[in-house]
Parts: sequence; structure tokens; C-alpha cells
Amino acid sequence: MNTTRTLCFAIAALSSYAALAYRLCQVGRSWRDNAYRALVVTLLLQCLTFTMGAVAMGGESFLGVGNLAILVMHVSAVAFCVSAQIILLRWATATEEAVRRVRYWLVTGVALSALLIALFFIADGPDRPASDFNTGSGRPLVLTYLLVFIVSQAVPCVTIFRQCGPYARMTGKASLRQALRLLSVAAVVLFLYCLCRTVNILTAAWGIDIGVWQVAASVFSAAGIVVLSLSLTISSWESSAAKLVEWVRRYRSYRALYPLWRDLYEASPDIVLEPSGSAAVSDLNYRLHRRVIEIRDGWRDLRPYIDRSSPAGTGAADPGGSGEYRQAFAEATQIRQALHAKRTGTVPVDSKDAGDFDDRDPDNFTAEVAWLAQVASVYRKIS
Repeated sequence: MNTTRTLCFAIAALSSYAALAYRLCQVGRSWRDNAYRALVVTLLLQCLTFTMGAVAMGGESFLGVGNLAILVMHVSAVAFCVSAQIILLRWATATEEAVRRVRYWLVTGVALSALLIALFFIADGPDRPASDFNTGSGRPLVLTYLLVFIVSQAVPCVTIFRQCGPYARMTGKASLRQALRLLSVAAVVLFLYCLCRTVNILTAAWGIDIGVWQVAASVFSAAGIVVLSLSLTISSWESSAAKLVEWVRRYRSYRALYPLWRDLYEASPDIVLEPSGSAAVSDLNYRLHRRVIEIRDGWRDLRPYIDRSSPAGTGAADPGGSGEYRQAFAEATQIRQALHAKRTGTVPVDSKDAGDFDDRDPDNFTAEVAWLAQVASVYRKIS
């Protein structure tokens, strides 16, 4: 169980530091933006929370004061929640209203931090075992301290979740809508952490052992922090991620078309527009366009060798397949037969020399690639 907790803590810490490092890389062009500065402060507080958590795990004393790392971790967590709420206000609320609400959350954060500090020392926190602040304690003051901390985390989760939905519907920016949706998911997961942590604290105070279920709080905490880190950075990397996904999709299509293109090229070398390797690997869009054009040209060169009277093997196709699959099977079979006929110099009497590609002539490039990839996939299977 301790191993799982440590792993969850490490995942949350790594996601926090990764998000901070990513945002700091944009400091040059964004530092004058108030929303960016608030975001960096939030991520710094998030990292400070987990840094103090690591210090608390390493020993009971910090700067010569027992359990001080735990107190700093809890206070920084309160500041982090308040800062996250402020970011949400800056994202989606009019300036005047945002200023008023920001002031309210700042006052609330200061008051909660002062209350936690007072309860910590009144409860003789420096001299108590660290386990009292981790798993709970039967002492009323320690229990009050822990429950105040949990409330300080749960309330922002509720308010953020309630606000994200309306704000997401109001904004016209797609990236901001996605960020708000992720933020609402993070709020739900972190609220579940608060519930699980409350159960852990109360069951320990009542002397009830819930066993392995204690680790649920750590799991929800790690998951919530990962989603939160994504929500706070998605606006800057979403477009890059979409381009990467599109590049991978095109690369897979490019590779899928290779067996069909290779055999058509061997039969008709003139279809190649440029020498192989003349285009850079990074210019995949151009290479894919070129491959599609060359396949179409090679296919057209085979028209005199395609026997119109042949059923093209449609009967051998999977009877449970869709109409599109059966047509792809027919086209792939005709290509294979036509290539064989061209190699042997056999020209059928009733060829498809006059005409085009039956009823398959997609009106956009994406549909064209998808169709040819399906034909190439069937062709590879029957060759």
C-alpha cells in the first residue's frame, strides 16, 4: 500500500513539474499577460505542495520544526486551490466582477491559512507523530485541523465544477472550452479525493481499519492532479497535439499504400513524378499526395488489362462485409489480375480501357486516401 501511495505521489509531482516547465518555456512572449502570470503562480504552488510532501515523507522535521513540512504542504495546497479559482475567474468572468471575486477568494485563502497555522500549533503539531496528520488522529484539535484542510480543498472543487459548465458554453474559443471541461473533470476527481480522505480520517479516529481502501485517496489525488495539469496547459499544446495526431494518421496511410504503389510502380515506372527520396520526410502531406496521384496513374495504365467481363472475384469476398469492402475487394482483385495480364502481355477482349474508376471517385482528398488505403489493405491480403 505504501508503494502505491509513493507511486501516486510521484505521478502527481511529475505532472506538476512538467506542466510548470512547459509553461515557463513560454515566459518570453507571455509574461506581460496577467492570466499567464496567475497560471505560473498556480503551478508553482502546485509544485511546492508536492515538494513539501516529499520533504514530509523523508523525515519528521523541517527547518528544525517537527511536522513543519506537512503544515507548509497544507497551506500551499490551500493557496493553490485559491489560485486555481482565480485563474478560472480570469478566463471566463468580466473584469469588474473578476476583481471582486478574486478579492473574496484571496481573503478566504488567507483566513483559512491562518486558521490552519493556529490549529497546528494549538494542537501541539510539532511534537505529534507525523502519522497523526496523515492517517488521522483521535485528538479533537488534530481532527479539526485535518477536516478544515479537507473543507478548504473540497469547496473550491465544488465551485470550480459549478462554474466550468456555464463558462464553457459562454466562450467562443474552442481551446478554452476544452480547458474548462478538463478543469471540471479535475474538480470532480479531486472532490472524490476529499471524500476518500475524509473517510480515512474519520475511520482512523473511530478505530476502524478499512484496509487497502485507504489508498483510494492517493489514487484520486494523482489522477486529479494529472488532469488538472493538462487543463492548465492544454490551450498551448492542443493544436500541436492535433497536428501530431494528423501526421501519424497520414503516415499510417502513407505506409498502408506502399504495397499497392510498389507493384503499380514496377509495372509502370513512368508514374513516378520525382525521384524517390526527393521530398523531405517532414513534408509528409506532399509525399502522400504524390503517392495517391501515382497510384491513380498506375491504376489508369492498367485499364487495358482489366477484363470487364470478369466478376473480379466479388464472390470470394467476405459475405458479411460491407458493400464498400466488397467493392474494395473487387477492385484489388482486378488490379492483381491486371498486373499479371500486363506482365504476360495478355490483353482481354473486353477491357476497361474506356472509362474511369467505376462509382468510386471521392470528392475530397481524405476520402480518397481512406478508399485507396482500404483497397491497398485488401490487395496486400490477396497478393
